[in-house]
Amino acid sequence: MLLTLDCIGVNRVEESLRYFGSRVDRLIRGGDLSREEANFLFRQILNNEQPDLQQGAFLAAITAKGASAGEIAGIWEAIYDIDTVKVRPEVCGPLVENCGTGMDGIKTFNISTAASLVAAAEGINMAKHGSRAITSRCGAVDILEALGVDVECDVEVVKKSIERAGIGIFNGMSPRVHPSALYRILSQIRFGTVLNVAGSLANPARPDYALRGVYSREMLRPIAQAMKEIGYKRAFVVHGRSQDGNRGMDELSSLGRSYVAEITEDASIIEYSLMPQDLGIGTAEEGELLHRGGRKEEAQSLLRLLCGGEMGSRREIVCLNAAPLLCMAGQAADLPEAVEKASEIIDSGRAVRKLQDWVKHQNRNPGPRLERLETMLEAAFC
Repeated sequence: MLLTLDCIGVNRVEESLRYFGSRVDRLIRGGDLSREEANFLFRQILNNEQPDLQQGAFLAAITAKGASAGEIAGIWEAIYDIDTVKVRPEVCGPLVENCGTGMDGIKTFNISTAASLVAAAEGINMAKHGSRAITSRCGAVDILEALGVDVECDVEVVKKSIERAGIGIFNGMSPRVHPSALYRILSQIRFGTVLNVAGSLANPARPDYALRGVYSREMLRPIAQAMKEIGYKRAFVVHGRSQDGNRGMDELSSLGRSYVAEITEDASIIEYSLMPQDLGIGTAEEGELLHRGGRKEEAQSLLRLLCGGEMGSRREIVCLNAAPLLCMAGQAADLPEAVEKASEIIDSGRAVRKLQDWVKHQNRNPGPRLERLETMLEAAFC
């Protein structure tokens, strides 16, 4: 009897391996999975029910093919259901996120973090979900840690920060946020995968609105469709290009043309493109937007920008990427007006004061970190 049971167990394992492998083979050949198949397979990955080689093959194959809307939604659903500690901040107005996928070809400074602070300074509730650097030199979590935000705290601390300061960030690579498996997977890879998309959507707070930067123009509609399936009410999914059009960034670009897939109030998806000049912004030089060094240097540079100490291309691209956030929340009638408003917010000093509020409220021990931030602000000549 024991031998029979052992044989049944072996057969089930072999069937599972073969089924999983057949779906990986479909991906390699360019075929899509249904949302249900993607969900089922990724639950096996999260539960570590497949060998490491099968798991890696799945991630590589679906990323190389380009994930469909159904695949993204299915993987998101698996991560959110079984590997996300959920919270729901009690705030007035919509909850908004601003996040990029990474994996792009232009390694800019952390634009989305600065843009989120500008939006939060205008009273918009920002619930960021970021990570440490995987394909870049300095991720959102890295730079905010350098500025004094507690990025290794429990989700309840983030929730209270959103409620009290109007902004918070969930660390997508922390076991306090994704306790079972996402940390295990991300800690073992150093290349961008579908997790940059689906994993970043697994925001513990389930925002209503979003600005999401993506690494390729081809991903605009699939990601917008996936976000619509997930339940986002409004969203701008954006991809920007270099001046020569040969490389891209997961932001609206001040170098060249940007492409947008927008989820509108009536739940339709519209696509269009725009140039920086359309919004009253000059064309930037790429070198002005790149990383300036390590975490400390990037943090100091961001502080100078938030204090109004930078008037050039870096400030303009932050205002450009704050504009969709202001529009979605009803703080501006259109993108050109929103760009001007973002600039006024920086000049008023409200953006850097919002950072101080953030450090105060997203911290288990805020005193020493606030002191460090004040020292950094003095060094930035605020």
